[in-house]
Amino acid sequence: MTPKLPINIDDLLHHRTVESERIEYKEGWNPESILHTLCAFANDFHNLGGGYVLVGVAEENGQPQLPPAGLLPEQIDVIQKELLNLGHSAIAPHYHPLTATYEIQGKTILVLWAPGGETRPYKAKTSLGKKSDWAYYLRKHTSTVKASGRDERELLSLAATVPFDDRYRQTADLSDLSPYLMRDFLHDIGSELAAEARELDIETLGRRMNVVGGPSEMAFPKNVGLLFFNEHPEQFFPATQIDVVYFPDGAGGDHFEEKVFKGPLGRITRSALDYINRNYLKEGVTKHADRPEAERFWNFPLVAIEEAVVNAVYHRSYEIREPIEIRIDGQELVVLSFPGPDRSIRLQDLQAGKAVSRRYRNRRIGEFLKELDLTEGRSTGVPKILRVMKANGSPEPVFETDGERSYFLIRLPVHEGFSVEKEAVTEVTPEVTPEVTPEVTPEILRLLKSFEGEMGRAELMAELGLQDEKHFREHYQQIAMKQGLIEMTVPDKPRSRLQKYRLTVLGQQVLATKGTH
Repeated sequence: MTPKLPINIDDLLHHRTVESERIEYKEGWNPESILHTLCAFANDFHNLGGGYVLVGVAEENGQPQLPPAGLLPEQIDVIQKELLNLGHSAIAPHYHPLTATYEIQGKTILVLWAPGGETRPYKAKTSLGKKSDWAYYLRKHTSTVKASGRDERELLSLAATVPFDDRYRQTADLSDLSPYLMRDFLHDIGSELAAEARELDIETLGRRMNVVGGPSEMAFPKNVGLLFFNEHPEQFFPATQIDVVYFPDGAGGDHFEEKVFKGPLGRITRSALDYINRNYLKEGVTKHADRPEAERFWNFPLVAIEEAVVNAVYHRSYEIREPIEIRIDGQELVVLSFPGPDRSIRLQDLQAGKAVSRRYRNRRIGEFLKELDLTEGRSTGVPKILRVMKANGSPEPVFETDGERSYFLIRLPVHEGFSVEKEAVTEVTPEVTPEVTPEVTPEILRLLKSFEGEMGRAELMAELGLQDEKHFREHYQQIAMKQGLIEMTVPDKPRSRLQKYRLTVLGQQVLATKGTH
C-alpha cells in the first residue's frame, strides 16, 4: 500500500490550507534545486511548519498546471533513493522529508513533506559537485534563497530552538495519543491517509502525521499531538481550556453564567463557538419609516468572534497556566489570552489591520487549525475582524496589551441597535432558540451524516470507520441519544439483536441546519 500524508491533496494543489510560500512545484526531478528548498523548509525561519515540494507538477506564475506532467514508476524509485542519499551527504544535520505518491488526473506525482526540523539551523551543499561549498537556505515569499547578513545571524540564533508545540513530551508515552481522534481528524480533512490509518500502529500513524518523534527505541508524542489527540490535554498542559462567562446584569453584577470547555483543541474551539452562537448571538431588525428596506444586523457578528477565538487558541502559550476567557455582557464580547503579541508588532499597526507577525509561536497548532478550516493563518485574522465588524455596522473592535506583552485582549463592542437606548426600535429575532438546538460536536455531526434510514450499530461504525465498540458507544451513540438526536427502533428491548437506530425529528433539524456547513 502506497503511504499517504495527513493532508488533503486537492487543498494542497489549490493553496486552500497551505500558503503559497510553503509549496514548490517541480515539473521534473531537479536534485540541486530541490535540496536547497528542503533545507529552507527544514530551517523554517518563520515557524510556519515547513513546506511541500510536488514533483511532477509544472507551475506558471506560482500556479500548478493541471493535469500534471507526472512521473514514471521507475523515476519515483530513483528519486526516493537519491533523496535518501542527499539527506545523509548533502544536508547537515541529516534531514529526510516524508514522501508519498498520488494519482492526479491519471498522472502520478511525488509529494515531499518537509516539516520544520528539530535540530536547526540546517545547511546544504551549494552544488552537488565533489568540492562544493555549504550554505544556509531560507524561504523568501515563494523563493528559496541563501541566508546572508542579518537573516543568517538570526537563523543561527535559532540553533536547537524548536517551538513548544513541536517538542517531544517526555512525561507522556504513545498510549496517550488517541488513534480514534487521529482517524477522526484525517476523516474530517479528507486525507487519503484516513483509509490506511486503521491498519497502522500508533507509532507509525503518529510519525506519518508528525506528532511522534525520537528514535524508534524511545519514541515520544509531541506536544501538538497531545493537544489535539488526547481526550484530556489539560493533564499535560494545565488550563488548556476555554471559559465562556456571561454577565446578564453587566460585569459588575452578582449573577453570571459560566461554561468551561475542556478536551482536544480542535473540539473545544468548535464547541465553544457553537455554544456562543446558539446562546448569545441575536439578529436585530430596524425598520425605517422613510424606506421599505429593513436594516438587519447582529449584536456580535459570528465571523468576528470566530477569528478572535481561533486567534487566541493559535497564539496563546500553553506553558502559561491561564485559560482563554471569553466574557460577554450587554456592552461587549471580550476574548482574553496570554501572553500578548510579539514585540515586533506595533499596537497601532494591529488596530489598523496592518500588522504582520515575523514569527509564529505555535507553528504546528496553526497547521492543524488550517486543516480544520478554523484559520487562514498569515496574519489575516485581525484585518478580517475589522472588516466583518464594519460590514455589520458595529463599532470598531479594540485590541489591547501592556508594555510587557503579558496578555492580549480583543474587545468586540455590541452593535448600537442592541444598546438600551435603541431597544425600543429594535426587533430581536434569534433564528434558533438555545432550548431547541443541542451542542453538536464534529463527531456527533459525522454520526448524523452517516444515517440512511434505520441502521444497526455495526453499520454505523463501518460508515464512521470505527472499530472499537466502546469508543463508538461512549463518544457517539450515548451522547447523541442523550441529546435526543437519535433513537432506538426497539426502545423497550435495548439489547435486542434486531435493534437499530434512526434520526429523531430534532436530529433531522440539526442535520439540515448544520450538516451543510
